[in-house]
Order: sequence, then C-alpha cells, then structure tokens
Amino acid sequence: MKKLKGDDWRSLTERVAALPETDEDALAFSHMMIKLCDCLNCDLGSYKAALGCSACSQRTINALRDTDKQLLRRFDKSKKEVLSYLDEIEGVQQKAA
Repeated sequence: MKKLKGDDWRSLTERVAALPETDEDALAFSHMMIKLCDCLNCDLGSYKAALGCSACSQRTINALRDTDKQLLRRFDKSKKEVLSYLDEIEGVQQKAA
C-alpha cells in the first residue's frame, strides 16, 4: 500500500503499520479503508472477496484520483469519527459502572 501514492501517503501507511491495532490512528486508518473499499457490503461470493482484502484495498487506492492531501483529509475525518465513538462508549461504560 505504501508505494501506491506519494510521500505523505507512504509516511502515513508506514506510521500506522508500526502501531498496535488498538491505537487510535490504526483504528482510524482501518475505518477509512473499510469505508473506501465498501467492506461492509462485500460478500463471500463477490469478485472483490475472491481477490482478497489486500488486493481489493490496493485496487481501491489505485483507482482513487485523490491526492495525498485528500487521502490525509479522509484519514483525519475517520480519526475524528473514531475518537467520537470511543468517547461515546467510554461515557456509556462510566454510566454503567
């Protein structure tokens, strides 16, 4: 994935790849890719599923005409959504305790 776009994209993918999967940035990157690849609508009988997630994500990024800057904005938006969700569930857990 890191070689599919420019330097900013490469930096982001390398940084996120080094993080634990529970890190907020790793969650945000996964969230962004799930939305871009439309993973929630993928089913086992589809062509996309037959390709596999790695190939699908690479094809999706290659097909996007987004610049690195636009992709980083997408990442920032996903990060805000993830942080908002984490804050929300933290509040629910505190009320339950």
